[in-house]
Amino acid sequence: MFKAAVLGLGNIGRNVIQSLEVVPDGECIGVVRRPASVGKTPYDLRGVPDFPSFDDLLDHAGKPDVVILGLPSRRVPGAAAELLSRGFCTVDSFDIHDRIVEVVGSLEEEASKGHAVAVTAAGWDPGTDSIQRTLFQAMVPVGTTFTNFGRGRSMGHSVAVRAMEGVADATAITIPLGGGRHSRHVYVVLKEGYSIEQVEKTIKADPYFASDPLTVTEVKDSDALSMVADASHGVLMERIGASGGACNQQIRFDMRIDNPALTAQILVASARAAVHLHEMEQYGCYTLIDIPPIMLLPGERMELLGHLV
Repeated sequence: MFKAAVLGLGNIGRNVIQSLEVVPDGECIGVVRRPASVGKTPYDLRGVPDFPSFDDLLDHAGKPDVVILGLPSRRVPGAAAELLSRGFCTVDSFDIHDRIVEVVGSLEEEASKGHAVAVTAAGWDPGTDSIQRTLFQAMVPVGTTFTNFGRGRSMGHSVAVRAMEGVADATAITIPLGGGRHSRHVYVVLKEGYSIEQVEKTIKADPYFASDPLTVTEVKDSDALSMVADASHGVLMERIGASGGACNQQIRFDMRIDNPALTAQILVASARAAVHLHEMEQYGCYTLIDIPPIMLLPGERMELLGHLV
């Protein structure tokens, strides 16, 4: 049984608590959240104690085996590095693709110093989709893979917009265009005194959005926003190419999911793997393609081999 602490009680944190309830080998010993929110939303906590700081959690709930980060991606590297330097294992769903190599390098250094394990970019993309792309390339070494997201709400893009000046609330929808290309439709509730033109300019300048076609639409309030802000999302991944001397190999992976629920379940599975790696003293930073898939599952190795192989 591994003990997990959760850092942040947003969409991811709430779903991590639920996922830990249903796995046979994990438990949530506490949640760290904003001090002003402690003691509120008891249903979201589902009986789990909440604390205003990580040190408060340590004092009252004890030391976790792993800390699951439910934070916006841009806050993840700093928060993970601090925990790793103190010897705590971390798991996160950092999703800024062009910074992953950089983040792995920095967390590798902190994890090695702290004799800890970090699993980063452990959502469904990056994360389990990364595993699919790896398998696709092993199966069809010469070819092209297209990853088509959506249609659905991107949590990372939505959080990024909500943090921008002039934005009271927002939701970013990913729309697949085919061939691995996407457009973004962002619905925004403005703060008083700001124009939609100002906010659109800020969004377009953000690296999260700069490479995709973008539409920004103003809505009156968060109730109107909820009409488009459901948690559904998905991916269609396709690879076309050659295996050995055989050309025209075609492979497809398709899923439609509840975004935060699936992300949270992958984080819990990755937390299990982080604990295993720590027990083996294999300190450092990992992504999901670095980890043997069997480590993501509860149960005994031979039983899993008999069932899955």
